[in-house]
Amino acid sequence: MALKSRYKQDLNFSSASMSDLVFLLLIFFILLSTMVSPNAIKLLLPGSNSRTMARQNHTIYINDRYQYFVEQTYVEAVDLEPAILGMTGSDPEATIVLRVDRTVPVQYLVRVMDAVNNVNEQTGHKLKTILATAPNE
Repeated sequence: MALKSRYKQDLNFSSASMSDLVFLLLIFFILLSTMVSPNAIKLLLPGSNSRTMARQNHTIYINDRYQYFVEQTYVEAVDLEPAILGMTGSDPEATIVLRVDRTVPVQYLVRVMDAVNNVNEQTGHKLKTILATAPNE
């Protein structure tokens, strides 16, 4: 008595569904990457016609809420000097770029410059500060 199976197994592989899956994942990651914002601190820089460029070593940010960030790490105003000294390390002639929101009063900018000058006096370094600006429209 010969029994035949009703269901036969097909040994061929269909890759059509696999390519659909790959395209759906590609679209998902493209959309996801456009929605993710970078870890940058958002600032509206003051405008300037100056074209002076400098080798950027280190950055200090002051945002519109008057908060200080040394290389994207939040720092209290009283801790600026140790943070600057730790940031510059053994480079005695580093350049510090100040990225300050245009709404920040000048006093906050002067506080950072005083901290840099104090570090220079204490250590004998020659740290320089420059102010980052956006081009005038």
